[in-house]
Amino acid sequence: MTIVQNLSEAVATAVNELYSQGIAAEQIVLQRTKKEFAGHLTLVVFPFLKASGKSPGQTAQELGEYLRANKPGMVAGFNVIKGFLNITIEGTCWLEALSEICRQPRFGYKEATDESPLVMIEYSSPNTNKPLHLGHIRNNLLGYSLSEIMKANGFKVVKTNIVNDRGIHICKSMLAWQKWGNGVTPESSGKKGDHLVGEFYVLFDKHYKEELKTLESGGLSGNEAEAASILMTEARELLRRWEAGEDAVRALWSRMNSWVYAGFDETYKRLGVDFDKIYYESETYLEGRDKVLEGLDKGVFYRRADGSVWADLRPEGLDEKLLLRSDGTSVYMTQDIGTAKLRFDDYPVDKMIYVVGNEQNYHFQALSILLDKLGFEFGKGLVHFSYGMVELPEGKMKSREGTVVDADDLMDEMIATARDISGELGKLDGLTGEEAGNIVRIIGLGSLKYFILKVDPRKNMTFNPKESIDFNGNTGSFIQYTYARIRSVLRKAEESGVVTSGSLPPDIPVTEKEEALIQLLTEYPSIVKEAGETYSPACIANYIYELAREYNQFYHDYSILHEENDNIKRVRIRLSESVSKVIRSGMSLLGIEMPERM
Repeated sequence: MTIVQNLSEAVATAVNELYSQGIAAEQIVLQRTKKEFAGHLTLVVFPFLKASGKSPGQTAQELGEYLRANKPGMVAGFNVIKGFLNITIEGTCWLEALSEICRQPRFGYKEATDESPLVMIEYSSPNTNKPLHLGHIRNNLLGYSLSEIMKANGFKVVKTNIVNDRGIHICKSMLAWQKWGNGVTPESSGKKGDHLVGEFYVLFDKHYKEELKTLESGGLSGNEAEAASILMTEARELLRRWEAGEDAVRALWSRMNSWVYAGFDETYKRLGVDFDKIYYESETYLEGRDKVLEGLDKGVFYRRADGSVWADLRPEGLDEKLLLRSDGTSVYMTQDIGTAKLRFDDYPVDKMIYVVGNEQNYHFQALSILLDKLGFEFGKGLVHFSYGMVELPEGKMKSREGTVVDADDLMDEMIATARDISGELGKLDGLTGEEAGNIVRIIGLGSLKYFILKVDPRKNMTFNPKESIDFNGNTGSFIQYTYARIRSVLRKAEESGVVTSGSLPPDIPVTEKEEALIQLLTEYPSIVKEAGETYSPACIANYIYELAREYNQFYHDYSILHEENDNIKRVRIRLSESVSKVIRSGMSLLGIEMPERM
């Protein structure tokens, strides 16, 4: 039982005995005492005033006296500040807590069982007409981190990806390759396949705009020029032939998509994300159409005079939603229904989490209702993990104009920046070329991931590569450097023969700073739980930063290896070891590697 659990039970007993009010320990709220006040844990007493019939100060005083009298080995003292009871915990309790943390190799984690709910998390969702970009990086990092956090909370997790591999945008790249590609391939060009196909998507848009400009200069209006465009007509015809299953078109589509998938795989591997199952919209849209027609037969949906199929969601506070066009072709909603059907066939999903930007909020409100109407058990409980957009200091990115920040280029830039800064600070001195290369990769990608994940996912953010690598701020590189510093201390302790195993004697004096660090460590399980409940990797990121910052202050103020008292030295080494364990654990939940030396 943790210190907070133990104290919560004692408070519940005190409230019952003093004021005859039954209250469960789980309802007691204890928070870390603010630094400007003495104490470790603070109890807000306002919820008990009705039962006590006394002032906040009197109620807090009575509860404090009860706890000190009845928990002498735990409560060392207390002070009352208005309606707040600040409680000081005995140092021996913190030593016991440290020993318990040391004993648990997966401290903070809850293990899944056969009965654990199965959570499916969808993220990435790329289009096969362009490479992954900065927006995809935020999506992938959030999805992967959320998956790891849910595992740490005892859920079984399946990570899925839905690839948008069909539609007019795909045909634009195909048509551009046919017209201007001259048979170029990734092998002949030396380019990654996703980059090559993306260039043809941009090339189509360039020629299309030139065509529109020519048509408009001939006297056509904007709408008339678009209707008269030969290029767009050809792209639509290519899509019609694809949907008709024409062999030559399907062969080109498969070939170009295979180039893209090879490129995606390379980027995913480098970014450190993966999937248990990948679905393709070319395989799901027909399933969705069948499911919609099934709903139509059951009276869940209705058909309009032009033959299109709709869902009336006005009773649920939304609008009418198109599901099949008048020509029978699918829309995005239809495809999502089909994907859900296939997923439910493949896995006994208890909860479905979609990691998709906040511009799709309405879409997922509607999808949840539609899936429920169609009988999918996870329909009502569907979670849209809605995150904000990521921009650069220069503003928004546009795929068609080729102004997006390519994911591969950004990772290259981050690693190069890490190399420059690390070299200037002398952090690569004495390392071999291979060691230095691995270190700067870990620092560069860790800084990228941390900078993005430390922000509340629901907020829009601006990513500035130059600000993300700083060994003295709220950055991944600062945390990585702290971790490497601790690992150096532990190596030196081992080399000097310091014995740190076994239980810690209860009478070792500990400083306030050491107590504060141990208390911060004990909060890690609750932080992991909070991150899972709120779907927020930022909870983990900012907790780990606080832990690293507090340890650095401790490291600066107190001797570790040169401490003369062997027992105190053991405590400080065990404390350092526990801090490194929690830092590594928390950063792994963010998908960030940690260097053993820097």
